Amino acid sequence: MSLKNTQTRYGSVARFFHWSIALSILTLIPLGIIADDMAFDTSELLARKAFLFQIHKTFGVLVFFLALARITWAITQPKPANLHPERKLESFMAELVHWLLYGSLVLVPLTGWIHHAATTGFAPILWPFGQDLPFVAKSESTAELFSILHKTFERVLVVSLFLHIAGAVKHHVIDKDVTLTRMLGRAEGGHPHKAKHNLAAPFAALAVWALALPAGMAFFHEPQAHATEAVPAVELTESQGNWEVTGGNLEISVTQFGSAVTGNFADWNAEINFTDDRSLPVMGSVDVEIAIASLTLGSVTDQAMGADFFDAAQFPVARFTGDIIPVLDGYAADGTLTLKGIEQPLRFNFDLSITDEGAEMASRFELMRLDFGIGASMQDESSLSFPVEVAVSLTATQN
Repeated sequence: MSLKNTQTRYGSVARFFHWSIALSILTLIPLGIIADDMAFDTSELLARKAFLFQIHKTFGVLVFFLALARITWAITQPKPANLHPERKLESFMAELVHWLLYGSLVLVPLTGWIHHAATTGFAPILWPFGQDLPFVAKSESTAELFSILHKTFERVLVVSLFLHIAGAVKHHVIDKDVTLTRMLGRAEGGHPHKAKHNLAAPFAALAVWALALPAGMAFFHEPQAHATEAVPAVELTESQGNWEVTGGNLEISVTQFGSAVTGNFADWNAEINFTDDRSLPVMGSVDVEIAIASLTLGSVTDQAMGADFFDAAQFPVARFTGDIIPVLDGYAADGTLTLKGIEQPLRFNFDLSITDEGAEMASRFELMRLDFGIGASMQDESSLSFPVEVAVSLTATQN
């Protein structure tokens, strides 16, 4: 059996690409729909949803490379001649559908891959080459755009695939020709001359994609219902300390399914009373309030607000109160962190630089999520790590 195509039959390489990609598509599309619609109210459901998306993404990347290989092979091979060249409209439609299929086989996995690379966390691709792409930064707006493009091109792929299958069935059942069996390797047919291509077909395919884009943007760009919308707004206590915070960042980082997920709290304040006198056993105090619902944590923000995690509806504010004390290599805050209604002692060192313009503080430390009942049902670190890294930095001026 020849590896290469001839003008009357497909070679084994072309048939391998055709059927392997066809099987992958017929598996990936329903898998993606099922995973997308699956609830993730509990940790078990989240793990199942993430696993399905991992399979979907991993095989999607495989299809992307298979599609590139198939297109490269098709360019180098003769295409078996049309069995009915006299049917102009049918021949044009067949070629248009082939162009749509080839393009969509590249566009659908590529846009999905870019969406994955732009998103922080959730369901990593199952391979050892990393999760990022060159020139694709982590960005919610980029992730949303390519999510819409992924879904739009997927619909074009589904319609094209339906037309392709309908055409094959029509050839086999109504025309009773060898179009289908030729791709199965059981027959050959067609005129022994070079197949002619309709130059209008690729431009028609571009027009279809161009029309699909605004339709997809209108249909899929819908406001997302966020769990934070169910959390009542909180008003944090106004600071009365002798230092006023003028800027800063409060960041957390967890490892979910083997990938780092980083987020930050947008709404928090700190009441700081401090005297830089290292002869004192206690140099001051700090009282920090954090609005839990202000957390953004990549694609798992809504899930993080749920009852099994931060439970922002019932516990909308976290609080740390403590003393500022001198230590050998700098300063430390020693006090109590109240999170999700649970109090735990917390002590962390921090760097502090004071100038005439103000002060800059920075610290990085770890918390154990299970100490606060966060993700209590996720007892396996392979799905969600126990340590949570906290990074805080701020600038302040003295009142």
